[in-house]
Amino acid sequence: MEVVNALGRRKSAVARVFLSDGTGKITINKKDITEYFPSSILQFVVKQPLNKLEVVDKYDVKVNLSGGGFTGQSQALRLGITRALIKINADDKAALRAEGFVTRDPRTVERKKPGRPKARKRFQFSKR
Repeated sequence: MEVVNALGRRKSAVARVFLSDGTGKITINKKDITEYFPSSILQFVVKQPLNKLEVVDKYDVKVNLSGGGFTGQSQALRLGITRALIKINADDKAALRAEGFVTRDPRTVERKKPGRPKARKRFQFSKR
């Protein structure tokens, strides 16, 4: 199998995923997943689509991650892995969609409005 690539986004995080045959090694920005995401919860989030299809030890995942925070990055990576798995085998899409991995979360930070301290917050009102 040749290398399959896919893109995952969440908030301002972008994950470029390269999936190839291998032993289940996940490399993020030239670091191992345990080094890049020390939290076991974030590691679990990243591996969810692979665990669902029971192909954790079948593919090597190489990732270029940029932007956002660690939560957004882990969810962007999950979407990227999901899209790459669908490119490999389209029949898996239904199982992955049922878990909610296929849908791109569109929520992003609202822009700051002029004349206000934040997007929706207003300055304190003074009657006199």
